[in-house]
Amino acid sequence: MNSSDEELMRRIRHDLIDSYDEELEMELEDRAVAEMTGEYVPGDSRESRQQERESRRQYFRELFRLQGELVKLQDWVVSTGHKVVILFEGRDAAGKGGVIKRITQRLNPRICRVAALPAPNDRERTQWYFQRYIAHLPAAGEIVLFDRSWYNRAGVERVMGFCTDEQYEEFFRTVPEFEKMLARSGIQLIKYWFSISDEEQHLRFLGRMHDPLKQWKLSPMDLESRRRWEEYTRAKEVMLERTHIAEAPWWVVQADDKKKARLNCIHHLLEQMPYGETEHPAIVLPERVRHDDYVRMPVRQDIVVPEIY
Repeated sequence: MNSSDEELMRRIRHDLIDSYDEELEMELEDRAVAEMTGEYVPGDSRESRQQERESRRQYFRELFRLQGELVKLQDWVVSTGHKVVILFEGRDAAGKGGVIKRITQRLNPRICRVAALPAPNDRERTQWYFQRYIAHLPAAGEIVLFDRSWYNRAGVERVMGFCTDEQYEEFFRTVPEFEKMLARSGIQLIKYWFSISDEEQHLRFLGRMHDPLKQWKLSPMDLESRRRWEEYTRAKEVMLERTHIAEAPWWVVQADDKKKARLNCIHHLLEQMPYGETEHPAIVLPERVRHDDYVRMPVRQDIVVPEIY
């Protein structure tokens, strides 16, 4: 291998390492929050620190392996024209966003996309309740992850009084039929509820309060949800009981441990579809076409971003 080939391989390796830095940044972010909540103590013994390092290594090994399987799943979905909808529900700070990030991190956003709808506007409030969600359903060869979903009506809308008793009951009459219609149309619907304890949510809220990078995640609605913990529990129990159907059952993810919850959820998701290896044609990088009369024009210096770093 000559020096130019070695330099090329060095740059390829460097680019590969860069591609994994996002996961490292997320891990460091988790550790910072853990320190504030007392989950991680800098003065821990050498043995406990070694155990923690080994636990992190095992977590990353499994996460990267599972993400490799998700890429295979994505290829299978495209090749078969499968349609998948995955709902993520749970209390505030339960870890839904974290697992969604890890699922989508290595996937093609044109194939696997996230739907995180804001509160309905005035016009949407006059529509059929499910109408605004339908526009986000997948076509053949697509996966859609709903970061909260039509189950808002059974949770936050019920607890906060944003719907009437009649609308609440109509939701429960309609949602089983709506989800059966999705199943008959060829959409596979997978529903996850992320379950955390009262104490764990309290710790995570404290972490967000003291982290300026995460304070935006604490809305007045989130803070009110802490006060109404028991009302949310009752609403969740009713929701699981009345909407657990054979065509779209609920799956509960124990989420007090964020890392275990992510791995368990992704592992379970992979088991829900009979995916396998998909044949791909060999990739050949074509030679760049060069023309003797081509001259690259200089870039105006007044439009170049200053290289501060």
